[in-house]
Amino acid sequence: MDSSAPGRTRLLMIDDDRKLCRLVATYLEPLAFEVVAVHDGRLGLERATDAAEKWHAVILDVMLPGLDGFEVLRGIRQKSTVPVLMLTARGDETDRIVGLEVGADDYLPKTFSTRELLARLRAVLRRAATATTPASAAAAPVQELVVGDLRVNLDARSAAMGATALVLTPVEFDLLASLAKARGRVKTREALLDECRDRNYDVFDRSIDVHISALRRKLGDDAKQPRFIRTLRSTGYMLVDPRAE
Repeated sequence: MDSSAPGRTRLLMIDDDRKLCRLVATYLEPLAFEVVAVHDGRLGLERATDAAEKWHAVILDVMLPGLDGFEVLRGIRQKSTVPVLMLTARGDETDRIVGLEVGADDYLPKTFSTRELLARLRAVLRRAATATTPASAAAAPVQELVVGDLRVNLDARSAAMGATALVLTPVEFDLLASLAKARGRVKTREALLDECRDRNYDVFDRSIDVHISALRRKLGDDAKQPRFIRTLRSTGYMLVDPRAE
């Protein structure tokens, strides 16, 4: 049963730092958030993937007892596209890259300010809401882009390779949609940044190649001999139709 209060945003915080969890809850709860804290990786994964819980977002620490944050994130991504904001103890670049590759939507070093946490949360929640908002009945006909076996439905924010649906994070979908709209033409990193402008630019600029790498894996692409997403050195990326080659 969904026990959330009407109008409140439900957050699951998986972190063994109980003091930090209390601090986050104290700051966010007056702002219409409901914060539930779990201090163990295994229990956190169980709670995060329980469909009855209906979480709006997950705040996930990297260092956890039971299962580490990356293992928890992998488990979440097998069952859910809930937005995940990862916390790293030192803001370590390796942790950030691994987290983004596994499917995190954003990350913060544990030196974050509460205001920055709120801003990042609102950004990932805004993007997730856009991804799940159904198209209006009075809207224009469904916009679907077809590139080879790849189909990208812009209205439903969904994509499929042949008969297989692709499980994409909101950022991955936005990048794929941008590339599909410009199929056969190069998209610079700056253009991709502009179309994903809800993101923090500095953060996204450092991780854009990681998101492209994740997209390639989900498309079954080989980075050395890509069929769909090609890299134009020092310029950007281009989506091509392999059947037209």
